[in-house]
Amino acid sequence: MSMIEAKVNGLALDMVTNSPVVILSSSDSSDRLLPIWIGHYEALAIAMELSKVSSRRPLTHDLLKSVITTLGGKVKKVEVTELREQTFYAKIYIELNGSIFEVDARPSDSIALALKTKVPLYVAEELFQLKRGDKKTPDLSDPESLKERLRRINPEDFGKYSL
Repeated sequence: MSMIEAKVNGLALDMVTNSPVVILSSSDSSDRLLPIWIGHYEALAIAMELSKVSSRRPLTHDLLKSVITTLGGKVKKVEVTELREQTFYAKIYIELNGSIFEVDARPSDSIALALKTKVPLYVAEELFQLKRGDKKTPDLSDPESLKERLRRINPEDFGKYSL
């Protein structure tokens, strides 16, 4: 499976589903986009990290980072690996005592942890090439189609992520 280094290109709110969407792009080009629908809490965690805002007390991803480092481990990288039955999968790679452990995780948690630990984020190349078969659903792997859908989002909706 070929992996491409990626970055978080932004967050949006899908007006159809009222769900947050994290938008990943390949690090070398913003032409390859991968939207992943995530939960509100995970969107807030990602938004806080992107905005460099911290909470007074540790949140879940802070706790996870703290547990890993307290036990002597180090997050090495995160990979968004596949899409199965409309569910994205990811892996967190943790180095501990000279061994690398692969931990199955949701992409939203993995992305938040990658941002928090400042490790590389990778996406399987075939995920950047996904096409939607439903004619009612825009092709969100196409940058222009995604931009058009995001243009229709009301800016006030982003107020839900104010910190």
